[in-house]
Amino acid sequence: CFKCCIGHFLFIFKESPTMEGATTPAGTSALPAPVAGTIPTVAPAAEPPIVCIVIGMAGSGKTTLMQRLHADLDSASSPFYSINLDPAVRNLPYEPDIDVRETVNYKGVMKQYQLGPNGGILTALNLFATKFDQVLSLVEKRAASETPPAHVLVDTPGQIEIFTWSASGAVIAESLASSFPTCILYVVDTPRSARPVTFMSNMLYACSILYKFRLPLVLVFNKTDVLSADFASEWMADSEAFQQALEQEKAYIGSLSRSMSLMLDEFYSQLRAVHVSALTGEGIPALFEALQGCKDEYNETYAVDLAARRAKRDAEVMRLAMESSERLARDRKGERNEQPPRPAAAAAAATAAEAAAMWASSRMGPTLTAHGTRSADRDARAERAEADGDGPVYADAGDSEDGEEGENEGGELESFREYLKQSTSAAADKPKQ
Repeated sequence: CFKCCIGHFLFIFKESPTMEGATTPAGTSALPAPVAGTIPTVAPAAEPPIVCIVIGMAGSGKTTLMQRLHADLDSASSPFYSINLDPAVRNLPYEPDIDVRETVNYKGVMKQYQLGPNGGILTALNLFATKFDQVLSLVEKRAASETPPAHVLVDTPGQIEIFTWSASGAVIAESLASSFPTCILYVVDTPRSARPVTFMSNMLYACSILYKFRLPLVLVFNKTDVLSADFASEWMADSEAFQQALEQEKAYIGSLSRSMSLMLDEFYSQLRAVHVSALTGEGIPALFEALQGCKDEYNETYAVDLAARRAKRDAEVMRLAMESSERLARDRKGERNEQPPRPAAAAAAATAAEAAAMWASSRMGPTLTAHGTRSADRDARAERAEADGDGPVYADAGDSEDGEEGENEGGELESFREYLKQSTSAAADKPKQ
């Protein structure tokens, strides 16, 4: 029954190793030991490590392949560095150096943003990608150490589309490829690809990944201990053999696969394909040889293209900076031209108008406030002077702005007094009639 199958599966899962080097209850090794002398030794310090991004459909054996690579490299005493990018995995059969689960809580993301399983994985990976510069600095620091790793292994989420078609996947892949030689290991489930239609679907997906990331790619036909992958090599090398296999497909997908297979011959010629068994270790030495070939291809193709893109970007930045400085210079020159100096005649007229306004203000009477009275200072001085019997007060030019006005008022008052004296004297000397 279904419950019995689930219970049996959980029992097997609990008995499986959970870390690199762990053993089963019987005391035997989880994976068979690698063949001596087939794993590369420590790379020279001046040679950068090669980054291997492991991608594949769910259930293709990516995590088991990562465990096999860990075990073989560790047994060969070859330093390596590993990164886990699957936030939803519960148990890993190896111990990564950097684990996304230590940075982002997958279940917390689902609860906070009200997401489903796939949305939670995608959001968690996007959040982790925002801090990937720190991950890159750690890898660079390890690469510059006394024992630099020869390989950097990157395990991706089981849902292949989350990494291949998301912005975070592109950011992570391009960040790694801009600093180290990088390749992609596309893991294929060999038993499930025995049907020509399923095989064509895998090849189309591999083709899309190759042209999206533009990185060297290795087709890893896994689980060869269950079914040999010789049929896949034959279909890739001989299109007629694949056409004969498609004759058995009567559905419309068969005719579509026949049409597409004719377009993939050039694609097959540019690929490296290896047959491995992550469980038994078969074909792992051939995989490491293919990785070295990918490293050479990276230096010959991607690194050259990357340098050309960087030079183009730098030239574009320089061009934009020059255009910006030229616009700034033109704007400053235009501001100076828009404000010409005033003509001499206009300046003279303005000066004359100001002088006339000053003269008119000097001929006006006492300064009035808003209430129509004299200024408070002048009234206070006049009242104090009259109370002391000193007569009119003459304002001092140094004491007030109305000093000149006060002198004019004092002169007019003195003239008026002289006029009154003369009139009084004339009236007294005139004979009465």
